[in-house]
Amino acid sequence: MCGIVGFVDKKRSTKEKKEMIKKMADRIAHRGPDDEGFYVDDNVALGHRRLSILDLSKNGAQPMYNENKNLAIVFNGEIYNYESIKEELIKKGHKFKTKTDTEVLIHGYEEYKEKLFSRLRGMFAFVIYDKEKDELIGVRDHFGIKPFYYYKNKDSFFFGSEIKSFLEHPDFVKTVNKEALKMFLIFQYSVHEETFFKNVYKLGPGTFFKYKNGKMTIKEYFKVDYEKSDKPYDVYKKELKSVLEESIRYHQTTSDVEVGSYLSGGVDSSYVVSVAKPDKTFSVGFDIPGFDETMLASELSNILEIKNYQKKITSDEFFSILPTIMYHTDEPHANLSTVPLYFLSGLAAEKVKVVLSGEGSDEMFAGYNEYYEPTILRMYTKVPLGVRKWIAKIVSPFPHFPGQNTLKLYGRPFYERYIGHGTLIDEEEANKMLASEIRSKETIADVIKPYYDKVADLDDVTKKMYIDMHFWLPQDILLKADKMTMANSIELRVPLLDSALFAYAKQIPTKYLVKDKQTKYLFRDIAHEKIPAEWSKRRKLGFPVPFSKWIREEKYYKLVKEMFNKPYVDEFFDREHINNLLTEHYKNMKNNGRKIYNIYVFLIWYDVYFNKN
Repeated sequence: MCGIVGFVDKKRSTKEKKEMIKKMADRIAHRGPDDEGFYVDDNVALGHRRLSILDLSKNGAQPMYNENKNLAIVFNGEIYNYESIKEELIKKGHKFKTKTDTEVLIHGYEEYKEKLFSRLRGMFAFVIYDKEKDELIGVRDHFGIKPFYYYKNKDSFFFGSEIKSFLEHPDFVKTVNKEALKMFLIFQYSVHEETFFKNVYKLGPGTFFKYKNGKMTIKEYFKVDYEKSDKPYDVYKKELKSVLEESIRYHQTTSDVEVGSYLSGGVDSSYVVSVAKPDKTFSVGFDIPGFDETMLASELSNILEIKNYQKKITSDEFFSILPTIMYHTDEPHANLSTVPLYFLSGLAAEKVKVVLSGEGSDEMFAGYNEYYEPTILRMYTKVPLGVRKWIAKIVSPFPHFPGQNTLKLYGRPFYERYIGHGTLIDEEEANKMLASEIRSKETIADVIKPYYDKVADLDDVTKKMYIDMHFWLPQDILLKADKMTMANSIELRVPLLDSALFAYAKQIPTKYLVKDKQTKYLFRDIAHEKIPAEWSKRRKLGFPVPFSKWIREEKYYKLVKEMFNKPYVDEFFDREHINNLLTEHYKNMKNNGRKIYNIYVFLIWYDVYFNKN
């Protein structure tokens, strides 16, 4: 794994640009502590930080070039099918000097141009500079496993694996994008193409850009779609098992260094470990009942006869590391599991350079609990929406009673009822939290409905999977996976999220994915052949973190309260309202823990990037 940076500049001297690109690359040295490399000419500057995984010799250094050196590339990621593409290219007359996948990319582009991108199997973000055309071509992988940011205004263009590298560019204007805050409070992550930094954008998954003469065009080379095929269940089970095992093998063996694996108590990582059988697995938890799965990891490791390394995270460690976490996520990020993932990555980095993990399975095979709706709720959705809205309005003013929240939720249209796994609050409550001058009329429908419109004719489970593939997966799950592992200079691979695997999975009928009140049914059935039912049939839990419990302790309540009353709070929040949320929670009147965490980490992020730099 690596980090890439670059910019277009036709005014400054080569010497100045060399100094600038070096500082930008140094800012993300954690992504590649093994080596660095640069290319600078009259038009552009490219920088690279390398974490050596393939071809550990200096031959793998970047930027890398084709034979006549009219193409240069900086690349972050791994291409798992690079050897088969390389064989094709050799037959077509291309000459190779290294054993790297990077060189396959540059020759592949030379031969196939943008038709290459959809053929790649892996995780990647790369930029090719075509010197003859004075053109940059940037690409991000199918699902957004690897991050890709760019800064663009009328005078400047630069790109990088992490936004923080832009801080070192003298033309970067650091301005907080307050328009992103409302939806962050609702979704717990940044949902828009423009990030929390003005004029800084995310290149979307499955897209590529071309930048020339100050103009940028973005095109899609891959899209998530579904082509259901009604084959017998046993056929799907046999074929999917083969595709899964092949993907795990690709992700494990494409490496010149040892590959370990993360291991929780869930079915995804347990299945990956049972197939890969790595020498080392890694687990973390909290020494609090209900918040620790390390015992399950230990038990499975013993069954599989694999070494398991563990760490218990303390409350002091959790709170003290939050500024570091927010620095590495680049934007505010409120998924509580980001913190244990940081510690897990630090633990693994002591032993290995590469780890396997289970991300992507839930979105690919319908694993979230919300994907299953009881029969009575499915029947209730047949009631006309207008009637359900009226019922929701009637019950809303009453004191809380069992089923009230469900009636309110199902009083909304489908594209507002399910807005993605992990969402927290509605638009009205978000505006109450915000300072009056930045309250927004932007709605959840403004964000979500354009995506629902593309799958309007599909069943409800597939619609939910589609939404999570575009929001929760790339903008939360994969972001924290990349940023927390790279913060510890370790590469994470996700064999359950693979382009060849998706090409098969998109055919599977929904009736095999959610069955007998169980989500991810087919995948669990396959996993059960490898691991006991305690793991294969276990209900989806996520990574439990006791933040809500901790802030009912005086020590941590005061810590959060101090942050909620910093001088800059009024710029973003209604100070009285957010302090009331905290007081209600501390006095055990309501459980506002997740809302408080959203606000808290945003303020920490702002403090890190705009007060302390």
